[in-house]
Amino acid sequence: MTTTLTSPDVARSTPEPRVRRPFRLVRHSLALTKRSLIKTWHTPEALIDVTIQPAIFLVIFVYIFGKSISGDTDTYLEFLLPGILAQSIATGAISIGVNLNTDLEKGIFDRFRSLPIPRSAPLIGAVLGDVVRYVIVTVSTLAVGYAMGFRIDNNPLAAVAACALAVVFALSLSWVSVFVGMKARTSGSVQGIMFLAVLPLSFASTMFVELSALPGWMQGFVKVNPITHLVDSMRGLFLGLPVGNHIWWTLAWCVGLVAVFMPLALRAYRKKV
Repeated sequence: MTTTLTSPDVARSTPEPRVRRPFRLVRHSLALTKRSLIKTWHTPEALIDVTIQPAIFLVIFVYIFGKSISGDTDTYLEFLLPGILAQSIATGAISIGVNLNTDLEKGIFDRFRSLPIPRSAPLIGAVLGDVVRYVIVTVSTLAVGYAMGFRIDNNPLAAVAACALAVVFALSLSWVSVFVGMKARTSGSVQGIMFLAVLPLSFASTMFVELSALPGWMQGFVKVNPITHLVDSMRGLFLGLPVGNHIWWTLAWCVGLVAVFMPLALRAYRKKV
């Protein structure tokens, strides 16, 4: 029997099959997503902002301002809950930028750089790992609202669509936080910058009051505010109200945020490491 020997140089020069290359990023990103989930599991106190905080805001606004704004607390609860969920989703996206900046300070990404993985995998894995946080904030907010008397007046499929829309928006917004986390010098500055951006978007929207109740000079901004489109979309899907073009505008904002800030975040990350 004749045996054909292959030169080591020839073997090393043989390219990896093309079919495997597109899946390397997905495989390594999912592995780092698992790392992010394990980290969350071992630090449950990091979930306070997506569990206890929304409940506190819901109780405070409903029972302190409900009668003054809507005449009774039950009516205001139905109006407010989608807004509190949107606010909690937006503020919950801040933590990923803070965590990534902390990892940079600790040198975690230097270890990732020494591994044979795509350079963008750690960022994509971190963003995907935050899905659990967004699902938790959605479930916990609805649970507290249900205990307070909130009821979904639409079919279950529409309610699930509203929750899915909130999670997709949070994932898109998280790329802004990732970009800030890559550019800012400290984790504290990441939190400050993101709160400075999120709070005006939250309050200059239809989150707490109707559009007609806001000053005329503010209404133009409120109408194009992505938080307004998200809140009105969820409000319509939860309560069976007309949603108009709000869902499409929300999805358009999601695409825009990812298209702009994902490349910027990846570019800033490559420069950092």
